[in-house]
Amino acid sequence: MSDRTPVLIGAGQFTYRGEAGRSPSPTELLKIAADRACQDAGLALGVLGELDGLAVMGFAVDAEGDPRVIPHSSNPPATLAKRLGAKPHWSVYAEMGGNSPQHAINLVCDRISKGENDFVLVIGAEFLGSGVKRLTRGIGFEDWDDADELPQPDRIGDRRPGVSAYEARHGMGRPINTYPMFENALRARAGRSIPEHQAHLGRLFSPFTEVAAGNPEAWFPIKRTPEDLVNVTERNRMVGFPYPKYLNAIMEVDQSAGVIITSLERARALGVSEDRLVFLHGASDAHDLWFPLDRQNYYSSPAMRLTAADALQMAEVSLEHISHFDLYSCFPSAVQIGAQELGLALDDPRGLTVTGGLPYAGGPGNNYAMHSVVVMAQKLRASPGAYGLVTANGWYLTKQSTGIYSTTRPNKPFERDTSGRLQSEINALAHPTVIEKPSGSATIETYTVVHGREGYMLGIVIGRDSENRRFVAQTPKDPTILASLEASEGVGRPGRVAYSAETGKNTFTPD
Repeated sequence: MSDRTPVLIGAGQFTYRGEAGRSPSPTELLKIAADRACQDAGLALGVLGELDGLAVMGFAVDAEGDPRVIPHSSNPPATLAKRLGAKPHWSVYAEMGGNSPQHAINLVCDRISKGENDFVLVIGAEFLGSGVKRLTRGIGFEDWDDADELPQPDRIGDRRPGVSAYEARHGMGRPINTYPMFENALRARAGRSIPEHQAHLGRLFSPFTEVAAGNPEAWFPIKRTPEDLVNVTERNRMVGFPYPKYLNAIMEVDQSAGVIITSLERARALGVSEDRLVFLHGASDAHDLWFPLDRQNYYSSPAMRLTAADALQMAEVSLEHISHFDLYSCFPSAVQIGAQELGLALDDPRGLTVTGGLPYAGGPGNNYAMHSVVVMAQKLRASPGAYGLVTANGWYLTKQSTGIYSTTRPNKPFERDTSGRLQSEINALAHPTVIEKPSGSATIETYTVVHGREGYMLGIVIGRDSENRRFVAQTPKDPTILASLEASEGVGRPGRVAYSAETGKNTFTPD
């Protein structure tokens, strides 16, 4: 192997379950995971002062328009570097998106292979669990010492918002509103009845809870039956049809995870044991047509398919060589589409997660996939020579990053495709015309019914007008209409759509 071969030498994660008033600050959460990664590599803690690269995943509260004001550093990489005693010449903060951890790892390995870095920490945390409790209970943040006002950090990743202004006006700017629309499209395409599909979702995610129950860092280490997951109860209320609470990613957690990546030469100079080394064999990044309304349909992802195929080709392995998978699992639709695009059966005996998934292991903002990589590294060290595949998804099945890992030594230099070939192929795909002010007869392409704690809130419809142009609209806030969309299949249902200049919104009324 080349001395420039990038290698993961340490992986650490942390979950805080204590009182909100005693919770670690965001920087402390990062440092705990960094220290654990250092210990995992068999290194003395002070060695992180030698870092020449640091990439921190974006905190959810830094998303544009997020109303939660939770004190934290304005430059998380700089604050963490200070705590570690490091002065990295490359220090970056990731844009929003669950693809960020794998994307950052892909980028870091590329930089190391080219000699631009030698010793890098890639890390992230989420603190909404305690942060929101502190806000709502008036606990305060006096014990958090990292709210430094520093210059803005350099950024990596695509900073575009996940939805257009048109989509946002109609309620598509929240994952809990948009992912259910993928699910309803999947159900209609499969030809299942609503009760049949709910049972299908329970069977799909119940094995995820079993994995979470055996994960010591899982937020909800509780095994649940398929019925537990889909039966609507006071504790498992409907959120966005067809997803009750137990099928949604849990964002309000206190979790951190990070990995240390070096050149092979640096790993050996540090004295890292050979049995700690995990290599990134395949890496790929691309995004689907950016805004949801531009997609070809709501039951596939060309970017998932192409990044997986590209990473497998780079790694020179096939799907049959993969022993462990962690498919991004914010909602069941993401898992089903991910498995479909990889060519995996949903009941593949190898399993679809190593952590337990975002609803059960925890969905720490943009950093979930870092936990996937940490657990994957542990799995691969325990079965030398095996391969593991991680997918990471940002926004609304938009940004996709794939990584293939193994303790097997690479037989060629690390060279990922940065030509933009995959993106050009995706961008050239045909897709429907979008109309912002539709009028007249129309048909539902997919939809959801959004619930609050007190019951129905609104219905959101993506539809086609009489000229097959795509639009988004809301339904009237009529409980009878909303109940009917949950009682019988709404996809394909005809109706009429109209634009209101007063509200700037479209309304679709089913026949």
